[in-house]
Parts: sequence; C-alpha cells; structure tokens
Amino acid sequence: MTPDRTANAVHGGPDESGTAPHDFSTNGNAIGPCPVAVAAIRAADAAHYPDPRYTALRTRLARFHSVAAERIVIAASASEFIHRISAAVAQGGGLQVWLPAHSYGDYERAAQAWGLQSLRAPASHASAALRWCCEPSSPMGQAQADLVQHAESRSGICVLDMAYEPLRLEGRASLDATQRDRVWQLWTPNKAMGLTGIRAAYAIAPDGDDTAPLLQRLDRLAPSWPLGTHGVALLETWTGGEAQAWLAQSLQTLRAWKAGQRALCESLGWHCLPSDGNFFCARTDRPYPAQAAALRADGIKLRDCASFGLPGHVRLGVLPPQSQQALKEAWTRAAASADY
Repeated sequence: MTPDRTANAVHGGPDESGTAPHDFSTNGNAIGPCPVAVAAIRAADAAHYPDPRYTALRTRLARFHSVAAERIVIAASASEFIHRISAAVAQGGGLQVWLPAHSYGDYERAAQAWGLQSLRAPASHASAALRWCCEPSSPMGQAQADLVQHAESRSGICVLDMAYEPLRLEGRASLDATQRDRVWQLWTPNKAMGLTGIRAAYAIAPDGDDTAPLLQRLDRLAPSWPLGTHGVALLETWTGGEAQAWLAQSLQTLRAWKAGQRALCESLGWHCLPSDGNFFCARTDRPYPAQAAALRADGIKLRDCASFGLPGHVRLGVLPPQSQQALKEAWTRAAASADY
C-alpha cells in the first residue's frame, strides 16, 4: 500500500525544541541573512497597511523580470500560492493534478484539500488540469528531465517552482526566457536572502491573453493584504543591485562549502546524489530515524526524505565547515553508541 504523503505536514527547520544550532534540514542561504534586506525590513513602516494592490512593488518586480506588471501575482508565501492556484483550478472545473516523482508535499496537500486527483510521474500528464514542475528540483536539487516538454505542452496549466533557481550552484536552467514565458513561474526570494522567516512570494503569469480568467480567479481568492510591510521590504530589496551582488558573492562561498560537505558525507560511508542546488540528498550508512534523537541532542537536524518518497535518504542544506564537523562528530558518536 502506498503511504499517504499528505497525512501530516512534514517540514524541516525549528521543532518543539526550537532551532537546531546546526540545522541541515532547511535550504535557506547559509551565508545570510542578506544585510541590505535586514536593514530594509528593520526600516519598514509597520504602523500602516501597505498598498492593497501593491502597485509599486508589482511594477518593480515586473521591471526586474522584464515582464508586464499585469503578469505579477503577489502571494503570502509559495505555499499560499500553491493552495490558491489549486483552488482556482478546481473552481474552473479541473479534476487532476500532475506531480513529479518526488516533490514538495504542499503540491499534493493542496490538491487533496480541493478534491483534485493527484497523478505522479511516471504517469502521463496529458489529462491533468494543473502540472507542478520544480528546477532545481525538491528534494534532490536536480534538473527536471521533461521540463521542456511541459513548457511546450498546451494542455492544462504548468507552474514552475523556482524556489532554488537563485541558489543554483551547478548546471544551467533547462528553459530559456521564451520557454519560461509559457509557464507560471513561482518565486520565493526569502531562501536566497537567508530570511526564510519572512514569508513573501510572487508568481509570474504566462505571456498571453488566455491567462486572464485564471488571473481573475486568483485575484478573487486572494486574502486582503497577503503581504505585510516586512514582506514588501524583502521583495523590493531582492530586486536591487546590492542584494543581487551579495547573492552572487555568497554563491561562490556556498560552492566551496558544498564540495567539503559532500566529501565529509562520503567519508562517513554515505552515498551522495548529484544536485545543482545548495543542498543534496544522501543515503546514509545507518537509518537516520534511529539516530535522529541523539543527533538532535547534539544540535544536529537533518531532513528525513521518507515523506518525499525517498526512504533511507536524508536531505542536507549546505552549511559552514564548523557545522559539517559537528555533524561528523555527532554521527560518529551516535553510531558508536548504537554499536555499544
């Protein structure tokens, strides 16, 4: 029997014990937070509502991406948009949602919430009203082999989750600008800015008049003021040259850290899977769930990949060398204790 991946929402990050000192379970930029973004957030006017239409913000985001402002959809977070567009598709008469073989759990949770049947690769996506793609993929950080096919397909709505594109450390995007204009693009810069606690996202609609009905449904389904002033400050800063320069510099450091982290994991007897992002998956030499409590007591947290359909694997965000060393020491102690 196939396990129900939507039974409980599984996430990395803080838990009932707080934030782990060495938290490999999330994929935010470990160099962050971005100083210019922090300054902007601190200076944000929290005493007043933002513009409910986000006119200036949408214009700024549109210029950053060289698209029309009418194509920008502001969202409270990626997860909020995932649920909202799933609702909009269901309202429009859609029946099925297609998912990659391994993917972020909220895609399926949103489909289930709105009574949409989930089809998972390698099943055909031909009949799906909504298709989810992600590159670099979650949880594996790899290229999506059939992404060009999805971009060129005219059946259903395709959303490309670009959460990790700004944190790409290797490889290149499968789609060019023209192909991206054929799909919905979902952007969540808080990861790249090292500020995942600030919830803010936006989507870019495909270029074409046929998107108007869906845009109208998304607008009707949106809560008032999905972003507060702090989320606005983050997205405005994200589009600026200073933040982009900081991000480019941080990627150089992350590449070096990633190489060291993969080598360390392999020294522990783990099998590391290829990844283009600031994270990777690995099959551990011992089952992670049996070691999790001891590791957490040592300040270490990894992301168990069973909920992604990858039992026996963990996902590790790239962290600094001192955290990597702490992981090695804690894993070695846990293994020695288990042997004893």
